[in-house]
Amino acid sequence: MAQPLPIISLFAALALGACVIAKAPKEMPTGAQDFADFCAGCHGLSGTGDGEMAGTLTRRPPDLTRLARRNGGTFPTTKVMAKIWGYTGGKGGAVMPNFGPLLDSDLMPYDGGDGIMSPTPARLVQIAEHLQAIQVR
Repeated sequence: MAQPLPIISLFAALALGACVIAKAPKEMPTGAQDFADFCAGCHGLSGTGDGEMAGTLTRRPPDLTRLARRNGGTFPTTKVMAKIWGYTGGKGGAVMPNFGPLLDSDLMPYDGGDGIMSPTPARLVQIAEHLQAIQVR
């Protein structure tokens, strides 16, 4: 009579593998991916304000590739992150929605340019860094 041990061992190994796969952490999107998912509809993939929804808004979305140029050559990281997270705007005539809840993630120490290391959601940092990377000089 054949021993059922090899078959039982095989099923046990497969079940354990399924548990490991099911509990694997979800990979965090990059800043470029989050920008494409949450921002490009209005700001366009290039960030110039030409997204497919731009024409339906009461105010044209700003050209995000010129933020540093409009700020004396310095990228305004803290202001940008505050705007994305929803600390500014959203009241009165502002069109920009609050994306804070969508970008909630593990916190990391980050200096947004003011010399203060602050606990900041990693996904918010990644979007700000993506925007900084697409600045025209």
